[in-house]
Amino acid sequence: MTTPVCHYPELMLTDIDTWVLDLDNTLYPPSTGLADQLNTRIREYLRDFFDTDDDGARRLQSSLIARHGTTLRGLMTTQGIDPADYLAFEHRIDYSVLRPDPSLARAIAALPGRKFVFTNGSAYHVEQALPRLGLAELFDGSFDIIAGGLMPKPYPESYQRFVERFSIDASRAAMFDDLAHNLVVPRQLGMATIWVTSAAPGDVEPPRPGDPQYQVIGPGQLRTWDLAAFLHCLEGLAFTP
Repeated sequence: MTTPVCHYPELMLTDIDTWVLDLDNTLYPPSTGLADQLNTRIREYLRDFFDTDDDGARRLQSSLIARHGTTLRGLMTTQGIDPADYLAFEHRIDYSVLRPDPSLARAIAALPGRKFVFTNGSAYHVEQALPRLGLAELFDGSFDIIAGGLMPKPYPESYQRFVERFSIDASRAAMFDDLAHNLVVPRQLGMATIWVTSAAPGDVEPPRPGDPQYQVIGPGQLRTWDLAAFLHCLEGLAFTP
């Protein structure tokens, strides 16, 4: 692993004792293609349900996400579908594309306090992905779409259920997600937020080796291009008990 460039005074995460991480495109990179598989299966469901073609399925998916946050929530609201029938597509995903990331595992293991996975996927999805990533033993719990009462991120109700389920003090929690809009409510609750993304609108080029692994984008808001390197930066901090 390239030695991360860390500027400790800027991190301001020393009072964090609860770490909340999204799963898809956060605990594994987009390059695995797993998220693409998920989208392909979702569009297959839409194509069959609405008897449309691939282009029609893409348009439907975009519209449902824009209006309802997720395709599932949109289909439940507009079509009254059975969520179990919809989520069954996850059983047809090829999870073998995931590989362990020892550097990320070490960094997560070194974090002080509790760690949780918070996903819009199902418990089955979490159970399949985490072992293949070598992370199954590192989390104190997970929160899936069913635990959220079928209300996904970014709906406030989902976060409230999550906070209540695990008795989380939001002022001492940090949340990581690859979608910026999923971090709005956590910030409103008082969490520090870290946007995990390889690129952002306006970027001329991706970061290069030796560049800082994160930037401050607002009060209590950070952005990182490399989750493992960012978390390794935290190993140099003295955390408040």
